[in-house]
Amino acid sequence: MSTTYAVIAALTIAANAGVAAADLAGARFVRANAAEVGVRPPWIPVLAALKAAGALGLLAGLLGLWHLDVAAATGLVLFYTGAVAVHLRTRVLHNIAFPSAFLALAAACCVLAVAGV
Repeated sequence: MSTTYAVIAALTIAANAGVAAADLAGARFVRANAAEVGVRPPWIPVLAALKAAGALGLLAGLLGLWHLDVAAATGLVLFYTGAVAVHLRTRVLHNIAFPSAFLALAAACCVLAVAGV
């Protein structure tokens, strides 16, 4: 495992764990964003669990459970691709940078994990 992968994975873990915690805490910005893009409140904990699962999978990969990081990163890429698509579909573009940044982190993790870097 390279230092580059470890740093990118750590950033991705921290970002997803942080936003999952905000989702579960019912942060105002989370509720507002969800309402804006049409996500109903009962779905927020489910989406938080998916983000947390991705973070845990990446952490397990860093701790030596090989291939779990690839699966987790792939799941996060799919998740955030969906999030960006929802932002585009609902034309909520003023904050699309956030899911796009999460997508970029997840994609970088995925590419580096698959490459075995």
